[in-house]
Amino acid sequence: MAVPLVQLTRSDPGSGAPIAAPMLPERKPSWLKVKAPGGANYVRLKGMMRELGLHTVCEEARCPNVGECWEHQAATFMILGDVCTRNCTYCAVSHGTPKAFDPLEPMRLADAVARMGLQHVVITSVDRDDLPNGGAEAFAGCITEIRRRLSDTSVEVLIPDFKGSEQALRIVMEAHPDILNHNLETAERLYRMARPGGRYDRALRLLANARRMAPDGLTKSGVILGMGEEWDEVVTCMRDLRSSDVNILTLGQYLRPSGSHMPVARYYTPDEFAELRELGVSMGFSHVQASPLTRSSYHAWEQVTSAKGGGHPERSEGPPSARPERSEGSPAKGGGHPESFAAAQDRLREGPLSLTAEAPLEVFP
Repeated sequence: MAVPLVQLTRSDPGSGAPIAAPMLPERKPSWLKVKAPGGANYVRLKGMMRELGLHTVCEEARCPNVGECWEHQAATFMILGDVCTRNCTYCAVSHGTPKAFDPLEPMRLADAVARMGLQHVVITSVDRDDLPNGGAEAFAGCITEIRRRLSDTSVEVLIPDFKGSEQALRIVMEAHPDILNHNLETAERLYRMARPGGRYDRALRLLANARRMAPDGLTKSGVILGMGEEWDEVVTCMRDLRSSDVNILTLGQYLRPSGSHMPVARYYTPDEFAELRELGVSMGFSHVQASPLTRSSYHAWEQVTSAKGGGHPERSEGPPSARPERSEGSPAKGGGHPESFAAAQDRLREGPLSLTAEAPLEVFP
């Protein structure tokens, strides 16, 4: 049974006046400690990214899992530069005026994917409200270039909301990503404070439109917890995402990037994440990834493994590398993928397959 949620405010039994919740301790809980980056693969990948002029959200957003993921040769590429046109109060990515769009970036990214030997790649971007379609053409270009060079590699895209433009979304969807991800991030009540450039209903509408444009595709979304939402608001987010027919859900703990960012309101325990995971599966999500250290693309390779095999390894040794032999079977519709991945998509859409519960990793705050 999960530990009961501590409300952000409570009422005095006598007067009924609200009582502020106690200040959080400065030290993070033990379950948020992970290993500091610095292994051989980490150093090699960091050098490759700089050589190819690429960015990763792992670095720009100061992800706590960068050491683990890079040691396993898994990275989430961030296209369209490293400067965002929006200024979300929880995000570590720089805000300001971005550089000009680079049409050669898809080729450099595909080169990195080939050199890393990835079977599953995740691509995201900063918000580019300065571009006519918010950078949708760049996503489509990356998907197309990867497919051209690596037909067995599945592609997941984590897109911005494109200010609600259906035209921009269609540009991405017509490139046939295997998974279309857009994060809801937080409760509707907190949007004005946490995500002033976004709109809660717009995010849900984007996901519903993606499903309408590609009824056989997979959609995914995530919520970060600990920014001031109540338990019931988390449940509402989950229900709203199911109403938009989202397949895959990720839930993770918010960690404050710096003293100038939105403060952490509370830390959820591993048991609470486990309870939310079970609730998500009962709602009909096909796959729920939930733990304090879960990020949108954390262990994304395990989600693909789960989809392909109908089960989930308790502790993956890392993402699958490029296969020495191609899978048998005719290409799936929309991008030259082997039939095995199309079958995996069908299995994932049919219903709950497995639960993902990452064990708390050991070391750095």
